[in-house]
Amino acid sequence: QGQLVESGGGSVQAGGSLSLSCAADGLTGINYCMAWFRQTPGKEREGVAAIHVDGRTSYADSEKGRFTITISKDNAKNTLYLQMNNLKPEDTATYYCAASKNVWCLERRSTYFDSWGQGTQVTVSS
Repeated sequence: QGQLVESGGGSVQAGGSLSLSCAADGLTGINYCMAWFRQTPGKEREGVAAIHVDGRTSYADSEKGRFTITISKDNAKNTLYLQMNNLKPEDTATYYCAASKNVWCLERRSTYFDSWGQGTQVTVSS
């Protein structure tokens, strides 16, 4: 299934920014989407943003009104990015990179995703 390795997490104060990266290596087959999920203890994994192989993107409803998260990818580098601005304490979570072979992957359901990274922690303090 290949390997996904996230980087770029860390601690930041509210209102700050972070950029996450995910290096993909050895993914096989057609992966229709790459996506970022996040999870906090005791809660389900939430699909924050996804990007389709054709360039379409989708974002969680909780993020749309904020316009502070942008997903992008560099196909030449096999790297996925998530730029997060104006972070809030509720954005604190472990962020995971994932890849999907499901054509409906823009719905960002975790069950549609086949490959996962190990996660990177993002902590936003008030």
